[in-house]
Amino acid sequence: MPTQQRTVDFILEQLSDVGGVSARKMFGEYGLFRDGKTVALICNDQLYVKPTEPGRTLAPDAPEEPAYRGAKSSLLIDADLWDERDWLADLIRTTADALPTPPPKRPRKRKAGGT
Repeated sequence: MPTQQRTVDFILEQLSDVGGVSARKMFGEYGLFRDGKTVALICNDQLYVKPTEPGRTLAPDAPEEPAYRGAKSSLLIDADLWDERDWLADLIRTTADALPTPPPKRPRKRKAGGT
C-alpha cells in the first residue's frame, strides 16, 4: 500500500519545530530530509529512520528492517511513537547530526543542441 499524503503531512507537522525538515516524493514513496541529508524514508505508511548509534540510543526497541526490498535496514519507528512530538523531533535531529554531510551535487551536463 503506497504512503498516503496525510501520513507525510502528519509527520512533517510533528517535526515542524525541528527546522530544515522536508519530504520529497521518491520512487512512489517519500524521503525525509533535514538540511540536505536523507534522514528517513516513509514507505507504506511507515517511518524508517537511518540507523545511527545516537538514534539507536533514543530508540533502543525499534526493530531494524529494510523500507523496501533491497534497501539497507533502518529503524522502524512504531506509529504510536509519532505522537511523541518532542521525542520524534529529537530522534530526527540527532540522526541528522550524526550523518555525514552529503557531497555537493555536480552540475548536470546539458545536451548538445538543447536550450
